[in-house]
Amino acid sequence: MKILIACEFSGTVREAFTKLGHDVTSCDLEPTSLPGKHYQGSVLDILNDGWDMMVAHPPCTYLTVTGNKWFKDEYKDRFPNRQQDRKDAIEFFMALVNANIPKIVIENPIGIMSTIYQKPSQIIQPWQFGHEASKSTCLWIKGLPLLKPTDIVSKGEFVTFKSGKRMTKWYADAAKYSPKERAKIRNTTFQGIADAMADQWGKNELS
Repeated sequence: MKILIACEFSGTVREAFTKLGHDVTSCDLEPTSLPGKHYQGSVLDILNDGWDMMVAHPPCTYLTVTGNKWFKDEYKDRFPNRQQDRKDAIEFFMALVNANIPKIVIENPIGIMSTIYQKPSQIIQPWQFGHEASKSTCLWIKGLPLLKPTDIVSKGEFVTFKSGKRMTKWYADAAKYSPKERAKIRNTTFQGIADAMADQWGKNELS
């Protein structure tokens, strides 16, 4: 298949499918972290280039429920463009959803698209795919089966802060890095999930 991995800089999902013999291109505004076929720029530039499948990871900054507090009136002066940024993020998300591609998977954390668009096809966790970590990840799926867990393990450690806020340890540990590096760590697909995507959505197309 000719596969597009949209909004991926890490190359993790791209390489998982590439190893199976598919023609796979990742795309992101950032350069790829792993050598491979990569388009650096807007995915909208190549969205209509005849793809058979797309796995997309649209930016979630303005779509997550955890960021809702920044839309309150008290932060309007601090973030004057926040509402427009959210509208743009929704429009971009829907452009991916409505792309003329037979098989589409859109990945995002729990957020507003569950009500603005529709509930996700499923919600997965890294601990279902061999990683001792928790991160609720929504998948909106078209033309493909649901992703089946491959290796259920511990949900991992959690950290509780003085404020009472509780956070999974791997996510909290990323805070020691620079904002840019922290974002990259938190936004990289877990290898077990990438491998499951390739095995379950890629191998069947080769058989």
